[in-house]
Amino acid sequence: MNAQPFSDNILRVAVDIGGTFTDGVATLSPSGQIWVAKSPTTPSDPGEAVSTVIADLLRQVGQSADEVGERRPELGEVVHGTTLITNTLIERKGARTGLVTTRGMRDALDIGREWRYDIYDLDIEMPRPLVESDLRFEIDERKDARGETLIALDEAKLDAVVDAVRAAKVESVAVSLLHSYVSTDHEKRIEERLKRDLPGVMVSVSSDLAREIKEFERTSTVVANAYVKPIVADYLHQLGSRIAKIREGVPLRVMVSSGGFSSAESGAESPILLLESGPAAGVLSALNTARQNGLDHVLAFDMGGTTAKACVAVGGEPPISHSFECARVERFKRGSGLPILIPSIDLIEIGAGGGSIAHCNALGLMNIGPQSSGSVPGPACYNRGGSDATVTDADLLLGYLDPDRFLGGEMKLDVDAAEKAMKRLADELNVATVDAAWGIYNIVNENMASAARIHIAENGYDPRDFAMVATGGAGPVHAVEVARKLRIPRVLIPIAAGAGSCLGMLAAPARSDRAWSNPQLLKDVDWKEVAGNYAALREQSQIELDLAGAGDVEWMIGAEMRYYGQGAELSVSIPFGDIGPKTGEALLAAFEAQYEKLYGRLVPNAVPQVTTWRLVGRAPSDGHHFAWGDKRVAAHVSAARSRKIFLPLMKTYAEVPVFDRYSVPPGQTLQGPLILEERESTIVVAVRSDVTILPDLSVSIALREFD
Repeated sequence: MNAQPFSDNILRVAVDIGGTFTDGVATLSPSGQIWVAKSPTTPSDPGEAVSTVIADLLRQVGQSADEVGERRPELGEVVHGTTLITNTLIERKGARTGLVTTRGMRDALDIGREWRYDIYDLDIEMPRPLVESDLRFEIDERKDARGETLIALDEAKLDAVVDAVRAAKVESVAVSLLHSYVSTDHEKRIEERLKRDLPGVMVSVSSDLAREIKEFERTSTVVANAYVKPIVADYLHQLGSRIAKIREGVPLRVMVSSGGFSSAESGAESPILLLESGPAAGVLSALNTARQNGLDHVLAFDMGGTTAKACVAVGGEPPISHSFECARVERFKRGSGLPILIPSIDLIEIGAGGGSIAHCNALGLMNIGPQSSGSVPGPACYNRGGSDATVTDADLLLGYLDPDRFLGGEMKLDVDAAEKAMKRLADELNVATVDAAWGIYNIVNENMASAARIHIAENGYDPRDFAMVATGGAGPVHAVEVARKLRIPRVLIPIAAGAGSCLGMLAAPARSDRAWSNPQLLKDVDWKEVAGNYAALREQSQIELDLAGAGDVEWMIGAEMRYYGQGAELSVSIPFGDIGPKTGEALLAAFEAQYEKLYGRLVPNAVPQVTTWRLVGRAPSDGHHFAWGDKRVAAHVSAARSRKIFLPLMKTYAEVPVFDRYSVPPGQTLQGPLILEERESTIVVAVRSDVTILPDLSVSIALREFD
């Protein structure tokens, strides 16, 4: 590779904290040379693993610079993604939080949508609100749906609420008033007084986070933000201090769920926007690889230590959802979690991760997850105190992982411990140990394939038209078998796939999303008012993007639209331009095209309506090329080792060649079954396939055997 001198490049580092491992990638920009580091996550102090990974990356980069006689590059930027928000909400370990709301609305968090996610469960458990009822404070004020004042907000009422919040000794307060999506002045006044009279108490208002209709979902969102805000703000501050010790003045960026990054200051103010940061980055990594190789229909598959997620993307852009759930009581049941109104890449959780625990249920059948061994104690084979059989233990016993080469040999896996854990499970199930191991692997893959199949069908596509791009530490171990079950003909494994989320962060653009709701028939829209709102939101977004170092910005107009009288909307978007009647015509054309695609026909004489307006600003992203900064890529195929692995179609073990992934040069094609190993992951090809190394060092696997 003809790389630019180190001294002419900027060193950017991305770090992703997962449930089991913390991954990091350093890249020289714009040359694209990369170095990868991985360390077990430290749940008691997540920043410790981050510091370890950054130090390791700087050591590697320094060694490479010394080898070529170049001056060591200085750290220019750190981009970060974390599961801290998700874990805090799941474990209910957030700050003591209060809620200020319109009189009559205090029970909205309990009432929800009055919808049972399982109508046959007589002992159904609903998600517990993050704010207890005695910490919800009502205030006499009211706006109508047009934003006109029905009950004014006066100082005496506000004084009483401030005193009540003070007496409750909360650390954080959420403010969510009825119809504040259309008129924000009451919320802003309450925010101003709380910040003035309660120093040290953090304040979140719904009109800043989710200025949208649906008061229950909007309130749930701002409460979740307030609940995690003190913890995330403190965490980001400490992380910034740790980075400053490495090099003063290095900006910290944070990955957001919509597929971009923002400043640490914005992340500390609105941490709920970071909720799905890691999985979103995995999708961006997959799409970056797809773009490099001319793929248009992509199933992004990301499997780590805790969960597996998937995303259907067509045309090079990830689909964006503006509502989803977190902290579900029942992991795969919609309606059992906390609703969140934020823009997020449309992901589905399709299965377990490497640390997910297998167990025998009350019917004597095998179940996997949702409990996970995490990084502490970890799977039984980690030999750190874990005693339950996990997906990783099954992978090891099936021969898919090398016990002496895990993490490049830095971490030895204990086969005996895995066998003991698996035998206990096998005895409960009354099967052989190998059958229990294969059962775990097969059930996990079948569950993921089934969920992905439904997800693809719901979007109106056929899985046979897709290519799968797999990332995550466990993704390449399971991807080929999941693709075989889906009859997807081709699988791509990007460079450094085990740290794919970090590559996605480095490929991500700076991004800002804004929205406001004001349900109107399209024919009745006041375009002058809409133009004014867009101008104000664009000004706010530009400030946020400047903090993130965005440079040039591309702007998009979006809208949630439906036919009047319907209960569900479709999201459409068009390039930003002069706001006026022609904007309406363009939005209507986009809406009708999407509606007809999904439902097969338009509704005769139906009247289109806009419920929510959206604005997206992001830096341009033309794709990124990554290449190793060290000398691991060989010029010729190196000799292969071999070991026995379990072949799914033969239902027995057989010897297959095992290659160091980067000992096979670009352009070379190998025949599966085989194993390709790298430090951060292992590519398992257990069926007949053509395995080709592409020019960008991605591995292309063309499946030749499906049954």
